[in-house]
Amino acid sequence: MKRPYLNRRLEGFETTVFSEMSRLAVEHGAINLGQGFPDEDGPSAILEAAVDAIREGHNQYPPGSGVPALLAALADHQKRFYDIDLDAGTQILVTAGATEAIAATVLALCEPGDEVVTFEPYYDSYAATIALAGAERRVVPLHLPSWSFDPEELRSVVTPRTRAILLNTPHNPTGHVFSAAELAVIAEICIENDLIAVTDEVYEHLVFDGTHIPLSTLPGMHERTITISSAAKTFAVTGWKIGWLSAPAELVSAVRTVKQFLTFACGTPFQHAVAAGLALDDGVYEQARQAMCARRDLLCDGLSELGWTVYRPDATYFATVDTRPLGYESGWEFCRALPREHGVAAVPTEVFYDHREAGEHLVRFAFCKRLEVLDEALDRLAPLRVG
Repeated sequence: MKRPYLNRRLEGFETTVFSEMSRLAVEHGAINLGQGFPDEDGPSAILEAAVDAIREGHNQYPPGSGVPALLAALADHQKRFYDIDLDAGTQILVTAGATEAIAATVLALCEPGDEVVTFEPYYDSYAATIALAGAERRVVPLHLPSWSFDPEELRSVVTPRTRAILLNTPHNPTGHVFSAAELAVIAEICIENDLIAVTDEVYEHLVFDGTHIPLSTLPGMHERTITISSAAKTFAVTGWKIGWLSAPAELVSAVRTVKQFLTFACGTPFQHAVAAGLALDDGVYEQARQAMCARRDLLCDGLSELGWTVYRPDATYFATVDTRPLGYESGWEFCRALPREHGVAAVPTEVFYDHREAGEHLVRFAFCKRLEVLDEALDRLAPLRVG
């Protein structure tokens, strides 16, 4: 009797929606506003630093925790932006992107039967990673139009089996930046129930409205929070896959134990380049923020002028729209038709939900593209004017 080729815990994860929508974009020559990767490279100083690192011979395995220059730069970054004190040698771990950091963390923390609480809609790797660990996913909905959550709904899903709360702020796919009040509720629940908080903060420097507050800075949270980020979004180098996490030394050690059997180490010259990038002046960060904000405004204003219902994000690369005024009850149907009929690709938001009916009429567009590309996309979508 043949055994299944796919671990049963991963049934339903065979093909990601991103691959499907990208395939349709290629097939129909569509502008791909589905996947969240920029179509321009990051600051030239960072790119040149990578070239220099290769030429200087930084091409072999780095130390398992990361090259010392990057660990030091990350400690400086957390102090500079958030007044967080970290020991570079014991409280930081470099990973193959934030996705590996999330996977290694959940695998390190959870055993079969444990529960992980997260907010829906959620970044799709969360569900797969929790499944790989044999843990159970408990979700708390973010409610439109503000994408806020009900504190009592969060409290209701926490049980004696709950191990961690996995939080993404700024949030993909909604663009919501969790407020100080929302973070205070999460912190209170973590402390009351002795939970670990895992925070995915990869869009920390792409906040347009509001303020990003690391959960670890709240009272009582430093000792129980694993903070994750990466260079990909801030510096527009998604292909480099240089991420990191910071936490108390014992938590970092636990995650390192798993990480060493996933990738062991990653991207030595890119680590040196990211270290150089993190040291750039505040103007570089502000320029990246302003440039992405201009892209958000161009897309959201353009879709609003067409009469679409647009949920303008406070951060990230993404904007959400409601397809019902366009005559589509199903975001899936809309996204399948869009590349063929209008030459633009997007992603149905329902794939980021457990309770798919809550998001079945929502679609996510990525605006991390050149302004002229967004203009062309809006021109192609013009026939879909409402009213």
